[in-house]
Amino acid sequence: MSTQPNNPLHGVKLAQIITDLEAHYGWEYMGYQINIRCFTDNPSVKSSLKFLRRTPWARTKVERMYLEYLKKNQKAK
Repeated sequence: MSTQPNNPLHGVKLAQIITDLEAHYGWEYMGYQINIRCFTDNPSVKSSLKFLRRTPWARTKVERMYLEYLKKNQKAK
């Protein structure tokens, strides 16, 4: 198994990404930024995982949001 030192998403599970974003931003903001029903209509980690695993374009948007979140948190340190 090769390592990916320049990939901040390497080894981070989708469930962890959703949990971190929800804890930091909340479902309402996430639904505003990425207008998908799993964030706006009765949101939960389970429903989000189910949708994002089947929908590559939405998963890409969530991963980009997570990378921005990581970048902002690194600057704050």
